[in-house]
Order: sequence, then C-alpha cells, then structure tokens
Amino acid sequence: MGDREMQEVEGWVRSVHAGSNTDYSKPSGSGFDIELEGFPGDRHRGFTRLAQSWDPEPTGIPRRNERQWSGVSVEELELIGRRMDLSEVLSAETLGANLCLEGIPDFSQLPKGSKLFFPSGAVLLVEEENPPCGWMGDQVAATYSTHSGAPVAGKMFPRLALGLRGVVGVVDVAGAVHEGDRVRVRIFAGGPL
Repeated sequence: MGDREMQEVEGWVRSVHAGSNTDYSKPSGSGFDIELEGFPGDRHRGFTRLAQSWDPEPTGIPRRNERQWSGVSVEELELIGRRMDLSEVLSAETLGANLCLEGIPDFSQLPKGSKLFFPSGAVLLVEEENPPCGWMGDQVAATYSTHSGAPVAGKMFPRLALGLRGVVGVVDVAGAVHEGDRVRVRIFAGGPL
C-alpha cells in the first residue's frame, strides 16, 4: 500500500436480498452464505455473464461477471424517493439489490477497488457504480404511488437516480452476510490494488 492513507467508514446492513424473479426484484432474507460466485439462487450469480447492449463487447457473448452483487443505501433510496415524490420508501427489493446498507456516506460514489468487510470474514469488492435505467423506472412506476396522487414519473428515474443507484461488484472472500451486521468499508484511494 505504500504511503497511501486508506479511509475507512462503518455502517450496517439494513437488509439482504437474493432471487431470480423475471422483474429483477429480489426478496429479502435474514442472511445468506455468499460464495465466490455470488449470492445463492440469485439471477446475477456466476463467474461469467452475457454481454448486454451497454457493454463494449458484442451483445450475447460471455464475459467476466463484474456484477455478482449489487448494493444500495438507505440514505440514497430516501433521496430518490423524495425527488420522485414517492409516498413510501423506495425499497432495495424493488430495485433488485442484494444489499441495503446504512450509514455509509456517498455510497454510490465508492471507487472501484473499495472493499466491504463483514463480521463473518466475507469481503465484497466494488467494481463500479450501478447506473439507473429506464426499465427499472417502469418497475418503480408500476409499484409506487406519489404523495400528490399524480402518476409516478418512471421515465424520470434515470435522471433523478443518477449517482444514487448504488454499486455493483464481485465477491472477494466468501462468507455469511446478515441483516444487522456491522460493515467496515475500506475506500480505495488509488494506486495498485
């Protein structure tokens, strides 16, 4: 690590989720034993995935899976909900996230290489920010209502959730993750990993 100073923050796990629903939602559970391929029974589990339209590779070819897990934060979900005038709190389950964390400032801005450490010894590595998409905005519009009674502006979701949609990453060390766990986040400061 040399002379680089690593910043660490602590938060906790508000909820954990896994599933393979066709609408990408993921039901919550009290905890999961995460393996090197990802969350058991999760649609994003695996060492590889097929390239999508947003990837630089041709759509449909196998590539490394940098999206074995996804996480969001309570604070950022609340902000998206206020921006969209939602009458109830936007949930990690609806957005298809595996983890909902609390107490980690600017969670969606964690740089690539940051690590999340859990009491069991599990370690998750951040690969990139999870960009909001229009399709997920349609899911939000179909699930939520507004304070004003106006239709939910699902098409605005990509703009209103920009920089707040959480992060995706890979499993660095397998182990259990439970609701209520303390999580220590080592924020990557640049240079060699």
